[in-house]
Amino acid sequence: MNRARRSLVLPALVVLLGGCARPPAALDTHGPGAERIAELFWFFLVATLVPAAITIGLFVYGALRPRSGGGGPRPVRRWILVGTALSTLVVLGMLVASIVVGRVVAEPRGPMDLTIDVRGHQFWWEVAYPDDRVLTANELHLPVGRPVRLRLTSADVVHNFWVPELSGKQDMIPGHTNVFWIQADRPGIFLGRCAEYCGLEHALMALVVVAEPEDAFAAWIEAQRAPARGPDGPVAERGLQVFHEAECAHCHAIQGVTPPLATGAVGPDLTHLASRRTLAAATMRNVPGNLAGWILGPHDHKPGNRMPPSTLAPDDLHALLAYLGGLQ
Repeated sequence: MNRARRSLVLPALVVLLGGCARPPAALDTHGPGAERIAELFWFFLVATLVPAAITIGLFVYGALRPRSGGGGPRPVRRWILVGTALSTLVVLGMLVASIVVGRVVAEPRGPMDLTIDVRGHQFWWEVAYPDDRVLTANELHLPVGRPVRLRLTSADVVHNFWVPELSGKQDMIPGHTNVFWIQADRPGIFLGRCAEYCGLEHALMALVVVAEPEDAFAAWIEAQRAPARGPDGPVAERGLQVFHEAECAHCHAIQGVTPPLATGAVGPDLTHLASRRTLAAATMRNVPGNLAGWILGPHDHKPGNRMPPSTLAPDDLHALLAYLGGLQ
């Protein structure tokens, strides 16, 4: 192999082998719904590969075996009938398996005493816990080991809720609510996705799903129910003034702080912004530098989103970051 070919083959091998570092998320299951779907995938894989291998083997045998003068149409017809029958059985088996798994996935294992409302926006997620009067964004917390009811809808276009390691997919349709369920069997942080093309930044519409023990989940709910913290010091107090002067409250709500004009429906609720792990629907880590970049130039990170850029002076930006950083 000459040098030019090696220069093309070696990078290709690195890319291909790099994909083997861990299994695809949909097959690395940690919830009963995703587990049944993964089992169906493996069944489909075997059900298609085995007949394919047999067919290829017969082709090879037919091509290599010695020719004889005998035979005729009857043996050929017999093999055609056998192949047609086997193919029909395989397809029927796949159909039955799909129906069975679909019914199992549709019904949770136990009662669902926790309801979470998830509303899709271009291009972020509004998450509400109606029984606890908690509203957050782009982060979904679940107690481990029990099914949770999800009520899914959309504020604009069709989205699709999918956490590959925990569940299947469900459409989110404007003006309609789909009831779904999800369960995590172990603590961990998982990444959800919008699985329906919804616009320019569809690929950057992700959701952080935190599965935690019951006591940690209860503590998180209690912290989220608390009102927003007041400014801590003169710099943060100036930051709250900047928040109002820059008209951030026209799109973002901070419970107990923003005027009645703010509904939180245009942009995410910011009441406990600093407690979240990511910004811009899991596009970047929630650290001050990223938050500053997002405030000044949101379209540099996520073109097509509805947040306008800001022209804050450096001192005002520093003060706003100090205030928002205290919203634990």
